[in-house]
Amino acid sequence: MSVFQRLSMMFKSKANKALDSVEDPRETLDYSYNRQLELLQKVRRGVADVATSRKRVELQIQQLEQQSGKLENQSRAALAQNREDLAREALTRRSGVQSQIEDLRSQHEQLQSEEQKLTTAAQRLQAKVDSFRTRKETLKANYTAAQAQTQISEAFSGISEEMGDVGMAVQRAEDKTSEMQARAGAVDELLASGALDDVTSSGTGQKDDIQAELDQMASTNSVEMELQRLKGEVGPGESSNRPQIEGNGSGEGR
Repeated sequence: MSVFQRLSMMFKSKANKALDSVEDPRETLDYSYNRQLELLQKVRRGVADVATSRKRVELQIQQLEQQSGKLENQSRAALAQNREDLAREALTRRSGVQSQIEDLRSQHEQLQSEEQKLTTAAQRLQAKVDSFRTRKETLKANYTAAQAQTQISEAFSGISEEMGDVGMAVQRAEDKTSEMQARAGAVDELLASGALDDVTSSGTGQKDDIQAELDQMASTNSVEMELQRLKGEVGPGESSNRPQIEGNGSGEGR
């Protein structure tokens, strides 16, 4: 195989693929059906033309038969008047007319035969066209249904892919929501137990020292006030004779 033949085959192959990608079988079927209808119309026109020709021949035969009859009557009339010459002339013309009639009858038979053939062909072609039309409509319906199913399948595929992405997003949202709910629950538990307050207060040591000093001052004031009350009840003489409190100047008594 030459290079040009290989290139030609390659171009034809690519052209066929390009045509397959853009061809709609329904349009091809409709085009074929219309072509068959055109052929059927041509056959029918042929039948009509042959029938017209046959009818025209029939009219010519009728006219010639009338002329033949007239010539026969003229020949008889000539013989009745002893005009044999005129009778012979009339019979001679009648013979020519009869020859034309025979030719026309032969042509009429051919036209009838041709008309019958064309009529039979038209009937057969009509049956084929009707059968093709039924098959065409069935194929178009099947193709349309298959095309719809393909589109639905492609749509479902696209939806499935999108739903996969949506499912991942939903899963991430659910995980994040669960995490936030867990953190909120933990904070609620810490608030309920007081641990969160302790943690919060432990982070501000300066405030705790001040509070401790204030508490110590309040305790000291309370002790001094209690001491003054006791001194007022006991008096000065009794306070020297009472034993001292343990741990307060115990080293001096020994």
